[in-house]
Amino acid sequence: MKKQLAGQIYPASITPFDSQNRIHASALRSLFDLNLRQGAPGFFIGGSSGECFLMSESERLTLFEIAAEYKDRAILFAHVGAISTDQAILYARRARDLRYDAIAATPPYYYGFDARAICQYYYDISQAAGMPVLIYNFPGNTGKEFDLGNPHYQELFRSGAILGVKHTNQVVYQLERIKHLNPNLLVFDGYDETMSAGLILGADGAIGSTFNFMYPHYRKLYDAFLARDWEETKRLQIKANNIMEALVRVGLFPAIKYILTRMGIDVGLPRRPFLPLSDEDKLYVDRILRENLENEPAQNISL
Repeated sequence: MKKQLAGQIYPASITPFDSQNRIHASALRSLFDLNLRQGAPGFFIGGSSGECFLMSESERLTLFEIAAEYKDRAILFAHVGAISTDQAILYARRARDLRYDAIAATPPYYYGFDARAICQYYYDISQAAGMPVLIYNFPGNTGKEFDLGNPHYQELFRSGAILGVKHTNQVVYQLERIKHLNPNLLVFDGYDETMSAGLILGADGAIGSTFNFMYPHYRKLYDAFLARDWEETKRLQIKANNIMEALVRVGLFPAIKYILTRMGIDVGLPRRPFLPLSDEDKLYVDRILRENLENEPAQNISL
């Protein structure tokens, strides 16, 4: 039976590494179990938060296989993006065979591919996998903007090859324009700090990196939005943004991994060239969390 993807908020799962810099499977399972207990409906696997482009092909496939153990308990999105279409197809087919619910892909970057080439990349992935693709729209990292005035992109967004968009772009105006172009697309807000704005403009949910450690906080925010409690929605978003501002200042993914380790899940360090937090950075992050994080007391971080 097809699972309901819309109307949900999902952690963009990190990838734990052990002291030998290998995928730490047991820590990943501990993180999944924690998020499921907190009410998460599923996970976005192998995206930016998962350090996908710092992993080998075999590691990315291994990550999919570990997460697939949860396919009967959780909705699973597999990020299959790559510069090479053939490599993206390899990942997509493996996710399909593992019975993932959806696949997503960043556009191919670095070589300056034009709109026709980028669109063909998505058509090829969709056709090879036999399932539509969620566009992972992250222009801040990929350098690829989707110009909705371009006829090639208009055709792509209206085609059956596209399931929707993970809109990791602070321009929430574009999120609304994507829904306007094709109301049947699923559009997930992908910037934690714009979640409430994205929801107001029609997002079907959200996928966030900080949800790894503060899912209950964002669940409260989402529930306040659904209840049309605008003041509470705003209050919780501002507190979440205070946290995000601090994490970005010291290094987002190193900070998330530091916090999860403090919570008792030894997710290790991010891969180089990411650098671990300094002692000063850790004290700063601890203070901001004490002042702003609103997880349930039993799920909070002892600082």
